[in-house]
Amino acid sequence: MNNHNRTALYLVGVVATMGALSFAAVPFYDWFCRVTGFGGTTGVAEAAPDTILDQTVVVKFDASIERGMPWDFRPVQREMTVRIGESVLAFYEAYNPTDRPVAGTASFNVAPEAAGGYFDKIACFCFTEQVLQPGERVQMPVNFFVDPEMLKDPEGAFVKEITLSYTFYETPLPEEQAALAAPAGEAVN
Repeated sequence: MNNHNRTALYLVGVVATMGALSFAAVPFYDWFCRVTGFGGTTGVAEAAPDTILDQTVVVKFDASIERGMPWDFRPVQREMTVRIGESVLAFYEAYNPTDRPVAGTASFNVAPEAAGGYFDKIACFCFTEQVLQPGERVQMPVNFFVDPEMLKDPEGAFVKEITLSYTFYETPLPEEQAALAAPAGEAVN
């Protein structure tokens, strides 16, 4: 095998390796953010901890929608003071002012990033796709707690305020909803 063939083979191997690594990067980054709270990614828990502290933190609620998403979306409460370790229930409200069903999925994060790994959700509307019928208004709950372990973190110990933000994105209707929404005689893709 001459030097040109070896170089070509080597370059093909490099390209294949880089392609494989690029496919692995997204799931790895998602896992890394969930484990560490990096980028304000929140955790998911089965239940709140047994320890509830007297120390409190103010949780502020923020809501936005993607450009083109027709819903009105807002937090029911703007902020609340919660005891660290306490399971808390908050609500967001969504309204579909259109004359058609609209499906949406919410992305979320918390700020500051130092709180991301300690802000845990037990249940959340953001875990599943939401479908609102024409003119429908719903209140959607999020059950969360701030983990007492945050106080042991050199950065987390100084967090006095956390902002929980959601952004709703329109998603394709589930097949059964799309079939109901299609005008008579029109095929659903």
